[in-house]
Amino acid sequence: MSKAFQREPEGAEALEPLPALVAPHGRNYISPAGFARLKAELRALVEDERPRVVQTVAWAASNGDRSENGDYLYGKKRLREIDRRVRFLIKRLEASEVVHSAGRDSDQVFFGATVTVASAAGGERSVTIVGLDEVDPGRGRVSWISPIAKALLKARAGDRVLLRSPAGAEDLEILAVHYAAID
Repeated sequence: MSKAFQREPEGAEALEPLPALVAPHGRNYISPAGFARLKAELRALVEDERPRVVQTVAWAASNGDRSENGDYLYGKKRLREIDRRVRFLIKRLEASEVVHSAGRDSDQVFFGATVTVASAAGGERSVTIVGLDEVDPGRGRVSWISPIAKALLKARAGDRVLLRSPAGAEDLEILAVHYAAID
């Protein structure tokens, strides 16, 4: 019997695709550099990689038996992956709202701010509030919908904020706020 018609054992769950991170109200704030990176990735997929894979699949299909043709099977799988990523990037770019924050002269925390905070437990650290597609914890870049960003938004240098996270509550003092270009 075909595997397509076999019943799954009790308690087995079908694998659901992971939902894409969606910001509240469908907004996708992003820096100009982040927007340019997403557009460049989309352009590379559509203009370079996809045509190259299509050419490989066409060549593999011309070789005959497709059921045991690794180039054909892998190529078709890669085309599905590319098409899925292209659809994601198109939707993400359409929902993007580019925020130009470099050079802003304010001590209040908004999108694009680099904030230096001090805590009793962790000492000093700096975080930059960026878009969902620009997050890089190793470089101190946090999403604008992350717990630390939510705690910091609209606060000013010298204010104290309470960060509520899964690790527990932490009192943070905002030492400095500045707006530099996000690369």
